[in-house]
Amino acid sequence: MRPDTPAPVRLEDYRPTDFAIDTVSLDIRLAPKATQVRARLAIRRRDTAAQGTPLVLDGDELDLVSLALDGRPLAADEYTAAPDRLEIRALPEGPFVLEIETRLDPDANTKLMGLYRSSGTYCTQCEAEGFRRITYFLDRPDCLSVYTTRIEARESDAPVLLGNGNPVEAGRIEGTDRHYAVWHDPHPKPAYLFAMVAGDLARVSDRFTTADGRDVALNIYVEHGNEGACDWAMDSLKRSMRWDEEVFGRIYDLEVFNIVAVSDFNMGAMENKGLNIFNDKYVLASPDTATDQDYAGIEAVIAHEYFHNWTGNRITCRDWFQLCLKEGLTVFRDQEFSSDMRSRPVKRIADVRLLKSHQFPEDAGPLAHPVRPRLYHEINNFYTATVYEKGAEVVRMLKALLGPEDFRAGMDLFFDRHDGEATTVEAFLACFQEASGRDLAQFSLWYEQAGTPTLTVDSKYEPEARRFTMTVRQSVPPTPKQSAKKPMTIPLKAALIGPDGTEMTGLSVAGAEMTGDTLHIRNPSHMIVFSDVPARPVPSLLREFSAPVHLKSDLSDADLLFLAARDTDPFNRWQALQSVALSALIKATQAAASQRPITVDPALVEAFGANIADDSLDPAFRALCLQLPGETDLAREIGKDVDPEAICQARRQVRATIADALAETMLATYTAMTSPGPFSPDAAASGRRALRNVLLEYLGHGTGGQDGTLAQAHFDAADNMTDRAAALGVLVHARLPGHEEALAAFADRHAGTPLALDKWFTIQATAPFGDALETVKRLTAHPGFSMGNPNRVRALIGAFATGNQSQFNQADGAGFDYLAEVVLGLDKTNPQVAARLASAFRSWRALEPERQARAEAALRHVAATGELSPDVRDIVDRCLQ
Repeated sequence: MRPDTPAPVRLEDYRPTDFAIDTVSLDIRLAPKATQVRARLAIRRRDTAAQGTPLVLDGDELDLVSLALDGRPLAADEYTAAPDRLEIRALPEGPFVLEIETRLDPDANTKLMGLYRSSGTYCTQCEAEGFRRITYFLDRPDCLSVYTTRIEARESDAPVLLGNGNPVEAGRIEGTDRHYAVWHDPHPKPAYLFAMVAGDLARVSDRFTTADGRDVALNIYVEHGNEGACDWAMDSLKRSMRWDEEVFGRIYDLEVFNIVAVSDFNMGAMENKGLNIFNDKYVLASPDTATDQDYAGIEAVIAHEYFHNWTGNRITCRDWFQLCLKEGLTVFRDQEFSSDMRSRPVKRIADVRLLKSHQFPEDAGPLAHPVRPRLYHEINNFYTATVYEKGAEVVRMLKALLGPEDFRAGMDLFFDRHDGEATTVEAFLACFQEASGRDLAQFSLWYEQAGTPTLTVDSKYEPEARRFTMTVRQSVPPTPKQSAKKPMTIPLKAALIGPDGTEMTGLSVAGAEMTGDTLHIRNPSHMIVFSDVPARPVPSLLREFSAPVHLKSDLSDADLLFLAARDTDPFNRWQALQSVALSALIKATQAAASQRPITVDPALVEAFGANIADDSLDPAFRALCLQLPGETDLAREIGKDVDPEAICQARRQVRATIADALAETMLATYTAMTSPGPFSPDAAASGRRALRNVLLEYLGHGTGGQDGTLAQAHFDAADNMTDRAAALGVLVHARLPGHEEALAAFADRHAGTPLALDKWFTIQATAPFGDALETVKRLTAHPGFSMGNPNRVRALIGAFATGNQSQFNQADGAGFDYLAEVVLGLDKTNPQVAARLASAFRSWRALEPERQARAEAALRHVAATGELSPDVRDIVDRCLQ
């Protein structure tokens, strides 16, 4: 460990605080460079704390102005204050009141943590440890307090003053140009859920009547001029409130629910009690600026943050090791909501694609960690795909193993038993164990063991005995600090598909416990025997992606193509076609790397053609089936000595070959998918656009599309951002005639809309050509780009590092060197964003040796820098382990 690396925090070292803070009264007097914060804390010693134990509070870059205990100013020898710590000795035996005054500079807070000011609006972000940048406090999730907040500001600067909970009082301060508002939150909460916003904002309002008959005021606050872009967000909020009542029995508990959209925000959104603060990317939507993907993302994130009201706020984490208890559980809930609002199979496929492209590589690299880690150096770096997406998969597996009735009973018990508490994964699982009567000890390993398990399935059919046997083996790979793994409980949803394409039913099954059609795989090896099987079936395995595992089976390409055409499980139809395509792409990559001709099996082309022509299938589903596995999918499957340039070349050639072979069918379906009437973000219309735009991408990269006529016409005729951005992407990524003019036209049209320009940045940053890095560098000087805005950084530099594998991973190392310099520069102003960029190095050891050496050199250059933030130091050191 380096001398400047903070000591790790360990789960086994957890102990409750010596003191409890029952109530918090805050008086915040806002000024751009000199905000005064007066905190009045009602504190008592816990029974376990001995007399004489000092009170130690957390701070971060704080400027202490004054300190008083029970109304008496403290002398300098009665406490020790530093920017990051306040220690008070000689405390009363009984409860006491501590008054702390601090001075803040919101304008200078570029970290966007704590209280900061952006574009004239005061805003807070306190998760995970931002409240300590506002006042000294026991800044940890298990310190629950009731908050009352008085906010004061110059009325002309901030006519809107918002806090947690319900509004209590507001008015002007006579003789001044200032006004105030008081907010009270009756529900005890940890400091990370504190929030306040003050600024000159427009309001969009609505009402919602809860299932128990209460009227709730709904408000969305945005910059002036953006009011018309809030309709979808408001509609999504109302639908999520009703859904949570109907599906989970959860009713909203305050008089008002406020959402604020801000442009400078490190995260996607934050679930502060009664005052959700959002990155404006996940609120603002109009047909001219937002794609169908944006609409779906807004719907999901609005729901996610609202669902946190119960899974995260009313019941929160005992400590940050339990982060998955609120995030993974709430991701599962928002996935279920979106599945009910849209197409369940399409949503499931989208979620699995995200999991495989983000979480599987994390699990396979130096940043691997359990869903519930046992150690961290910097908690901000554990807001990961493992905690969120894999955490959601663990909850989904729990439901599959228990069945819907026992799962709902367990959730009800969890809400009833732990409402108002900060709790743990063990307490969560105990509710399901009690409700179902099942032993979940082995299942709990999903929270403890890192790495993606592999299920290997070999099968044999014995026609004379009418017996079909599957041998199922599981293994869990070693990961950092976890070399030996125990067998997991893995739900394997399976069916046998007969020669006629129907599921075989009424079969006798032995060898593993089952819930419905889900096999419980618990041992290192199971022999599953199906009796009375009349003909050789093709097993449909891991249906609905019932567990986050790698599946290896002895199914042939012919078997997979049969499933792609006949499987009754939509997810497995998609997965079967993806598996065949992935195999073809790996062969093509090997050919490209050795400079041999790239060929494509006609059977794969035929399967793609059958999918295009099958009008019985949902267009959105067909669009997903036509999307080739991505470059990161290929790199993950290849595993070592990865040549990103060969992968890119192979994928482009396979796509062009399919396009040329199916051009006539593709063009006919492309034409048929034209959506009549005005734009609508509903699932049916967005599905038609998705299929049409996937076909446009194929046609634009095929021989027949090289003149750019079709893509240019698509771009010119687009009446919505989905079609416009898709056409621009084809023009730019295929380097078709007219692409420069289209880029200029797009930039002119959206010059005043940052979120639309983000798409423009990303399309250029991900173009797979040798000048991509120079393009990125050039665009950092564009007037619409700001290194101080996280959205712009992610749209340009983040997109290049994670979405342009061939160019970021250039053999000369220039991409690595550039990212290293950006990380070092950003680390001085916004360590969280810098650390997230640095995580793009997570798979460097899988590259071929020359690229490995270049990536390692860039990482060591960053590591050798003397003053790194804990955020970046943690990521870089783990990447180099």
